[in-house]
Amino acid sequence: MSSPARPRMTGIGRVLVIVYAIMALGATGRSFVQIVERFDEAPLAYTLSAMSAVVYIVATLALIFAGRPGWYVVAWVAIVFELAGVLIIGTLSLVAPELFGHPTVWSWFGMGYVFVPLVLPFLGLWWLATHRPAARQTAPDTAAVAS
Repeated sequence: MSSPARPRMTGIGRVLVIVYAIMALGATGRSFVQIVERFDEAPLAYTLSAMSAVVYIVATLALIFAGRPGWYVVAWVAIVFELAGVLIIGTLSLVAPELFGHPTVWSWFGMGYVFVPLVLPFLGLWWLATHRPAARQTAPDTAAVAS
């Protein structure tokens, strides 16, 4: 039994993966430097930056492999988590900035990243909703042929 060919990612999907990969690299680099150099100054902020890096890495991989049903679900979970994080951290950074000490990737809704963290999950969710993986077609059972 052969599995149906997965469609290749083109256009906006490729751009989305590239932007997620850039965010993953940026957030990873930022959090690494923050944690190594001055973690004691703002442990919550730097931990949140590291968490956002992990989310961007997982989302990048999940979008690349989203043609597979398991990865498609992982992509949804990662991007919904990302959106919740941006909205919650963004709101808290405005109403209670003293909680963080220093900015995170998601502070002020991603203002330090030109609001890409705010827009990106909406684009990611739209892409996932419009690019569902193809349902596996079941081949007829040849052993059940009546004689």
